[in-house]
Amino acid sequence: MKLKGKVFKYGADVNTDVIIPARYLNVSDPDELAQHCMEDIDADFLKTVQPGDIIMATTNFGCGSSREHAPLAIKAAGVSCVIARSFARIFFRNAINIGLPLLECPEAVYNTDAGDILEVDLARGKIKNLTKNMSFTAEPYPEFMAGLISAGGLIEYTKKRLDNAKA
Repeated sequence: MKLKGKVFKYGADVNTDVIIPARYLNVSDPDELAQHCMEDIDADFLKTVQPGDIIMATTNFGCGSSREHAPLAIKAAGVSCVIARSFARIFFRNAINIGLPLLECPEAVYNTDAGDILEVDLARGKIKNLTKNMSFTAEPYPEFMAGLISAGGLIEYTKKRLDNAKA
């Protein structure tokens, strides 16, 4: 799966409360969650994000509470993937479970600025900064996790497996 988009770049410890503020935790509709994604950290995010764009951060992205609302809001806002030096582990698992790809690649983070255009080959873990003509490599997903992501998350993956078992 190849992705391409503009980078929105953030620093360290971007927590789930700024990804989707707690005042929206009573919302379960992904489209409504998307309307509030990143609003407390980046007032212009929702005005400028386009389908396929990429969020990038330094360390510990997704720290804080374990709510699934955070990766769901990011995915519903049209973000194709998140690249960081590191992720909070529960956020990482929640993102994979809903089919939002995450890549850990410190070199890409150090050498990418907000607004740069990236092309990402998830299957190979290749990240190309088209703006700066630089390439980086992240660890590609193991086959099982790649299957979850390409299916759109754990629920869709399970539905497909069950349908195949019936056939």
